[in-house]
Amino acid sequence: MARTPKDVTEAELAVLRVLWERGLCSVRQIAERLGELRMVVQPATVQKLLERLEVKEWVRRDRSGDVQRFEALGGRDELIGRRLQGIAEDLCEGSLTPLLSHLVKREKLSAVDRRALRDLVDHLNQRDTSHHKRRRAE
Repeated sequence: MARTPKDVTEAELAVLRVLWERGLCSVRQIAERLGELRMVVQPATVQKLLERLEVKEWVRRDRSGDVQRFEALGGRDELIGRRLQGIAEDLCEGSLTPLLSHLVKREKLSAVDRRALRDLVDHLNQRDTSHHKRRRAE
């Protein structure tokens, strides 16, 4: 069965950002990095946040060395998707179309962003077309 990690708090998100940026880290390394980012966090607080993230299945603990280290299990894209789907469910009856339309219209997209969006739509259309062809062949 696929894991369904729960959403994260802002403080937990700060810890995840460090893990996404740096990979496997100790509690002390995470606390130091958060300090560099002007977030004063004690190692004990980081430890508690990591414990919560571990329960939520967002991080994994490596106990193989002298110092326990942690790594992110879920990626940034997964969290973005979960949050956007939640917004779509709450505000748009589950449809992502109004949400995406609003973001595209509201934000100034660069030529690179517009091209990436076109490429994504083209890729999805090709995937759907090939999927339908396979289904008919079966």
